[in-house]
Amino acid sequence: MSTIDAETYKHIASLAKLSFSEDEVAENVGTFDDILAMVEQLNEVNTDDVPILRSGIQLKNVMREDEPEAGMSRDELMKNVPTEKNGFIHVPATFDESEGNA
Repeated sequence: MSTIDAETYKHIASLAKLSFSEDEVAENVGTFDDILAMVEQLNEVNTDDVPILRSGIQLKNVMREDEPEAGMSRDELMKNVPTEKNGFIHVPATFDESEGNA
């Protein structure tokens, strides 16, 4: 097990775009070393028979199968349209083209 010194701690902090005062570095080096020791303990656990976990929760598709079916006829659809022009749905203009701004 390796011990983390202040310079290594500062280097790791800079890689993570973190900055600490010298007092914070001195205070946190020991804690960081303890955390790494706990993580190294995980290497001692036998995980040969443990299945690979791809997600923390079990997901399943709760949606129905996507099966094609007939849609609405054009006439049926156009009954719900407030305004129609030449067989198309007519909507108000969104842009004011009179000012020439495109």
